[in-house]
Amino acid sequence: MKDQHDHDDNDHVHEHILEGSGGKLLASILITTLTLVAELVGGILTGSLALLSDAAHVFMDIFALALSYGAVRLAQKAPSAYHSFGFRRMKVIAAFVNGTTLLVIAIEIFREAYSRLFTSEHVLAGPMLIIAIIGLAANLLVALVLGGHDHDDLNARSAFLHVLGDALSSVGVIVAGIIILFTGWYWVDTIASVLIGIVILTGAFKILKETVHILNEGAPAGSSAKAVEQGLLKIPGILSAHDIHVWTIEPGYTVLSAHVLLEDQLVSNTRPVLELLKRTLDKEFSINHVTIQFECVNCGQTCVACEGADL
Repeated sequence: MKDQHDHDDNDHVHEHILEGSGGKLLASILITTLTLVAELVGGILTGSLALLSDAAHVFMDIFALALSYGAVRLAQKAPSAYHSFGFRRMKVIAAFVNGTTLLVIAIEIFREAYSRLFTSEHVLAGPMLIIAIIGLAANLLVALVLGGHDHDDLNARSAFLHVLGDALSSVGVIVAGIIILFTGWYWVDTIASVLIGIVILTGAFKILKETVHILNEGAPAGSSAKAVEQGLLKIPGILSAHDIHVWTIEPGYTVLSAHVLLEDQLVSNTRPVLELLKRTLDKEFSINHVTIQFECVNCGQTCVACEGADL
């Protein structure tokens, strides 16, 4: 009963976090939509291609935020016979898509910056400054709303990076606009865009690296099969451990399955070992879901991590 009670408490905490994250994302979508309207109207009225281009980036922000919100709503669905872990992995998939769009945006910025090296485009610095300041204020407000996200929440972090990238873009536009206004150096706009692109590209690679590792069933840092084996061998009563698999459903929710060799004894006597094993895995490796197969004779799979373990 204690295990079930703890599991229910963890689910309630998880649902509370998801509801809070969903509310922040929804508020961010509304604010960002207003920013998109302002930049579209400003770009059309001033004839500024830079503002219209930034409006396209804002539209991608809305897409990223909407995708993240949809993933959060799906993640709240209860597990079923067909989805035993529920839809927790949807947030990781959303983060992967958002990381990919960040990568595309960075590449597009570099492409546009390269093309501008060979042209001398006139920039309307005054109107550009006004709209960019409005955009920056809106982006900072959204960043403030999303800034309290859980560090382990890849989905919220990817959406936050989208907004942060657009805020940096607005800062770059403002700085470039001021310099252009007083000096007429239009090439400053190109330099600012390259710097913004580098920041966005760095964030995209980090998100994609983490999501690909999770989607490929990789073990979280510090929880490799070998490290877990060494931790299990410290528990009294455990002779050996093998066929260990550790993977992450989503950041903060780690799963383990393993074969553990004990001395020959009654099944009822293994309960204290199992309880200590679970506490050790939770405390030392933050492993939330454990499936253990106790053995009194080695099944013959002597390696730590084996293929075709479940017969």
